[in-house]
Amino acid sequence: MGNVDLLESVLTKTGDVVEGVRPDQRGLPTPCEDYDVETLVDHIVGWLRVFDAGCHDRPHEGAAADYRCGAHPAQEFRAAAADLVAGWREYGVEREVGVTGARLPGEQVLGMTVIEFLTHGWDLAVATGQPVPFTEQEAAEALARAQATLPPQYRGENMPFGAIVPVAEEAPAVDRMVAFMGRDPQARPNAT
Repeated sequence: MGNVDLLESVLTKTGDVVEGVRPDQRGLPTPCEDYDVETLVDHIVGWLRVFDAGCHDRPHEGAAADYRCGAHPAQEFRAAAADLVAGWREYGVEREVGVTGARLPGEQVLGMTVIEFLTHGWDLAVATGQPVPFTEQEAAEALARAQATLPPQYRGENMPFGAIVPVAEEAPAVDRMVAFMGRDPQARPNAT
């Protein structure tokens, strides 16, 4: 699977999960402890807008963390996702792009985007009781990118990423991916 095809597939599936969130689920906790469902959706859409602006070398106004979705988060997500994918297809990944004030290789930014949206798509699916939509191939490719780019110094207390959760080597790739990102693959914060 090519890089942009992988990203498009992950974004499409994450968009489906965003669309599947019911209004009564907005206050539910997620496996990402800093966010409930509503703030996680805001985070997902806010960061997608940042990556989209970077891909197009457009300045991004405001911080992703401050973004709040309007009445139709799934529509916002899908519009930004389509624009981002179109930008990568038109301009390619073999270039530097600006993201949050830094110029980074396009390949790295695209990989970060795949990692971000597969992980948070999983968080949101689990929190809202939706099926996790990602394939083993998508998760394995995201995991390879995460292992190549996420150094240990960014993990732990007061850091952006949690400690790696141990899982069996033969566990499904989706479980290994989210465990690498600091989630317990068996977490179901809203199970009754």
